[in-house]
Amino acid sequence: MNVFDKYYKEYDEWYTKNRNIYMSEIECVKKAIPETGKGVEIGVGTGRFASKLNIRLGIDPSFQMLKIAAQRNVLPVRALGEYIPFKSNSIDFAVVLFTLAFVKNINKVFSEINRIVKKGGYIICGIIDKDSFLGEFYMQTLNSKFYSECRFLSTLELVDICKNNNILITEIYQTLFKIPTLITDKEPVKVGFGDGGYVVTKGINVN
Repeated sequence: MNVFDKYYKEYDEWYTKNRNIYMSEIECVKKAIPETGKGVEIGVGTGRFASKLNIRLGIDPSFQMLKIAAQRNVLPVRALGEYIPFKSNSIDFAVVLFTLAFVKNINKVFSEINRIVKKGGYIICGIIDKDSFLGEFYMQTLNSKFYSECRFLSTLELVDICKNNNILITEIYQTLFKIPTLITDKEPVKVGFGDGGYVVTKGINVN
């Protein structure tokens, strides 16, 4: 049993306890989401993001988390990002948030996303920027149950990985400009990166 299956309730409750952080991240991702099209979230977890972003399809390896996602009207598919059980060119856009820090083979994940997303479709990624103050804050908690096996990425690393996988980054947004204990309201969303701790990129599949 992986950590997300074992502590799925604790994981889901974090978003309730940290609502201002959660809603700030939601608003940041919304900036990059296409208005129309069939989307999927890779690493959907308990459906906290997909349900707010009107994404009806989500994959995740955690059975317990997918049960909660289904209660939030997300169609759950149990699978790994490295092996997505969808037909090629069947998706208009894919969203992968936080998940990239936990996958075993990031290039394989992007290869699969490129396969299922139509040419000209969108790939939206969300990360805690390793090079930001927030990245440094979370790096101090790497011995926690959720972060013990993760690998944070910087925005520049993510852009480089996308480029190497034929994804052309067209937009970048950022939010969370304070450490979590100082956030008492929803944070603003700004274009670019370098100041905010949470970064969202929007790229086009040019395969």
